[in-house]
Amino acid sequence: QESIRRTLVRFRSPTGLSSLGDRQMILFVILLLGYIITQGGNSMIIFLVQNKALHSPMYFFLANLSFVDMVYTTTTIPKMLVGFLSDVSTISVPGCFLQMFFFIQLGITSRGILTAMAYDRYLAICHPLHYTSIMTQHIQLLLIAGAWAFGTFCTLPANLITWHQPYCGPNVVKHGWGDPSSVRRLACADTSVDNTVSLSLALVALLTTGVLILTSYVLIGISVSRMSVAQRLKAFGTCVSHLTVVSISYTAASFYLMRGTLSIFFQVRIIVAVLYAALTPFLNPVIYSLRNKELQESIRRTLSVPLVFLCYPVSNLHF
Repeated sequence: QESIRRTLVRFRSPTGLSSLGDRQMILFVILLLGYIITQGGNSMIIFLVQNKALHSPMYFFLANLSFVDMVYTTTTIPKMLVGFLSDVSTISVPGCFLQMFFFIQLGITSRGILTAMAYDRYLAICHPLHYTSIMTQHIQLLLIAGAWAFGTFCTLPANLITWHQPYCGPNVVKHGWGDPSSVRRLACADTSVDNTVSLSLALVALLTTGVLILTSYVLIGISVSRMSVAQRLKAFGTCVSHLTVVSISYTAASFYLMRGTLSIFFQVRIIVAVLYAALTPFLNPVIYSLRNKELQESIRRTLSVPLVFLCYPVSNLHF
């Protein structure tokens, strides 16, 4: 730890993207707009879920997913945007390792919440009569706490091993943020154990949540096959948004894990990582808003309130 504090004093982040030249500003504008929309869209979902009409377990999990997405993008994108505007962006060593930890931890936590949402859909469709007695507020809180604990369990060991490595050489991370594999390349020791532990825990996180989600939908599919056409369409309508988000999330995560093994340019691998960090949190509120009628109605009612005051004649207002 002492060698880290003494030699790797500053973390220089934009090195991996500086070679993009003029295209760097295009990426800056895209990321900035995406970050603003991500924060605004997820904030609106959290605000709307406070409405009594949306006080159901599904929206409780959705609000928690939105909160995780907001924090997740904030761990990387603002610092990366600053790096675009300057030749070199620096961060303290503890800040670098905290960024590494929360980037991975929040990504796994979001998949834990997606798993809880799949379980919620399974109960609602396959066991509707017992749904309210099983999916109590206590169970909802336990599922959310379990998602956070699972994310920490799958992140902390690899992060601690990397932290205790000796760093006595370069302090330039060739990436847009504190990417774990990029930081480990700066260690002055064998990092094979670090890489093995990190990859193993990443696979455990993806496979565990992925198998649970897949199992939920297999059971849902079996149950739906016994329903009438109208019931099938209703069940499909309640699941399509979640299925879309899960598909995008796990596809992006797979590309992120495989980016080091693909025969593509270094800058392209970094852009893949940047899109992974920004794409899913950006699409989540868009997908749920477009596919969910209750959420659409709540948005419409919320936006209609200021419009009423704008359109109401001033002469009719009495003070």
